[in-house]
Amino acid sequence: MPFIKPSERESLESGSLETRAPSSAEERLLEENLNLKRQIEELKSSGLSPVHANPAHGGLPARPWRPSSVTIWSIVLGVVVLVVVGFLAGYIPRKQRNATLVTEAAENVEAVPNVGVVQIRRSGQATELELPGSIQAVTEAPILARANGYIQKRLVDIGDRVKAGQPVAEIEAPELDQQVLEAKATLQQVQSTLDEAEANYEQGKTQLELARVTAQRWNSLVGRGVVSKQENDQYQSQFQAQLSSVRSLEKAINAQKSALAAAQANLARLQKMQSYLVVRAPFDGIITQRNVDVGALVNEGSTLLYRVAQMSTLRTYVNVPQANASFIRTGQSARLSVPNLPGRHFTGTIARTSNSLDPSSRTLLVEIQVPNADGALLPGMYAKVDLNSTQSNSPVLVPSDVLIVRPDGTQVALVGPDHIVHLKKIEVGRDYGDKLEILSGVESGDTLIPNPGDNAREGLKVNPVP
Repeated sequence: MPFIKPSERESLESGSLETRAPSSAEERLLEENLNLKRQIEELKSSGLSPVHANPAHGGLPARPWRPSSVTIWSIVLGVVVLVVVGFLAGYIPRKQRNATLVTEAAENVEAVPNVGVVQIRRSGQATELELPGSIQAVTEAPILARANGYIQKRLVDIGDRVKAGQPVAEIEAPELDQQVLEAKATLQQVQSTLDEAEANYEQGKTQLELARVTAQRWNSLVGRGVVSKQENDQYQSQFQAQLSSVRSLEKAINAQKSALAAAQANLARLQKMQSYLVVRAPFDGIITQRNVDVGALVNEGSTLLYRVAQMSTLRTYVNVPQANASFIRTGQSARLSVPNLPGRHFTGTIARTSNSLDPSSRTLLVEIQVPNADGALLPGMYAKVDLNSTQSNSPVLVPSDVLIVRPDGTQVALVGPDHIVHLKKIEVGRDYGDKLEILSGVESGDTLIPNPGDNAREGLKVNPVP
């Protein structure tokens, strides 16, 4: 195919192609080739490749959309506006908030802080003192064996109620029985000896009377010179000898009477010991302990048989601290409660006190007697005792959370009338748990700061809030 210049191609397109129709296949191919080249040129001039041609437009390529400069600048301007709006909506309010916080912090430093306060008062004159106590029987005694032997019968056991004099055990003592028989025989022997001495005494008195009459007669005969003086002296001596014999017989009788009394006393002692073979209760009460059984060997005065306690009235011992000892009086009422009987209270009376403090614990021993008619209380129980006492000079009570414990001592933060904080040293008394007694340092009506913490300092001006 010959090369055709563009000018010639345009003339061909405008002239020859309009005047005549293609006459051969070569010309038709040339015409199609020219049309194809023209389309390619148009596509190149519009910035599209042939692949973007739209067949829906008769095979001609579609002209693509290209944003204008106005559109591009509008987009850029919108982005800038969004950035500025975001900056204004985020950074500037944050900066303002920070500035506000700094200003408020500065104002808080310079402003007077508000603090909660409490006003303290003295406790009432009537106080309740609760102390632990130990319940014991008013009368309690051990029952011991008073004779050596074996337990023959055991008549009671623990928990049994007994009356005074009621037999509780029997002891078998063969040796004691033999001693009683021997003492009886000795008594009879002494009695016989006494009877013999009395008979001798009567005989001696008779002989004395005869000797006296004879001596008088011979004395009168001597005076008349009928008999010799020698014979008279002999009868006078016999009278004096008989008189001495009668006196000796009197002393023998007295000795035998003493021996008889000793024998009788020994027999009475053994019979009394024999009566102890039947062991009896010393008073009305309850058997709280038993240590022997049938057949057990018991020794006089050392073997514990039973322990009996009187429970109609019980006594409770409490140790009152020195701080409250001066308020305890004999006859003062007290109230008891035991853990195993919740909600029930027992009323008692202070019977006596030791009137002296224990040097080791500085406490006063107090005895409280409590009626126990129904037997609800038992000896050995632990009890809580409420002692109602009256104080002439009642202490100041403060909440336990007002204390400031520091190395230089216990203090409280006191707010004065000028709203200035002052740290006061105090002396703490009794601790009631939620409240404390203050012995010195503050007065009734003072205003204190509860839970002061480390911020409470001397000279701080505050705004007290009740």
